[in-house]
Amino acid sequence: MSDPDPARDGEARDGEARADGGARAGVGARTGGAARPGTGGGPGRVLVAVYGIFALAAGARAGVQIATRFSDAPLAYALSAFAAAVYVVATVALGLGGRRSFRVAVAACAIELAGVLIVGTLSLADSAAFPDETVWSAYGRGYGFIPLVLPVVGLLWLRRTARKGGGPETGGGRPAGGGA
Repeated sequence: MSDPDPARDGEARDGEARADGGARAGVGARTGGAARPGTGGGPGRVLVAVYGIFALAAGARAGVQIATRFSDAPLAYALSAFAAAVYVVATVALGLGGRRSFRVAVAACAIELAGVLIVGTLSLADSAAFPDETVWSAYGRGYGFIPLVLPVVGLLWLRRTARKGGGPETGGGRPAGGGA
């Protein structure tokens, strides 16, 4: 049965399932038949994996530190726990894709970058305030500076997927033309 409204091409009609599994109409045609990967597809999978590893590492470290010696450096250990929470949120948001997840991922990466820059600067300027290192101390020196590089790569990846995909199904939170 043909739908007289071409704007609805690819949309499910009442009682019908979409044959394309919910992908936007026309996406496959522009990419040679394959749907364009979202924020968690293609190279984004590596980014999601690295965020997941950092969520696990920071969470385990913070958990042990808080459970065994919280009174030694409460600020540092609480910041490590906060960093772990940010990594978990970024991992999930990057992996899911979609408009809301895209916005959450941007916020998580921005918070992470701000945290690394602020905590990194404070830990170098006033080492007495940080008697033990956090994930973000000295800009992530204890983790090979990956905590400094990771949010920048994450934000660049999100920008790229927003421009290439342009829609929520591909991870973009705004149109490809840069509209609001």
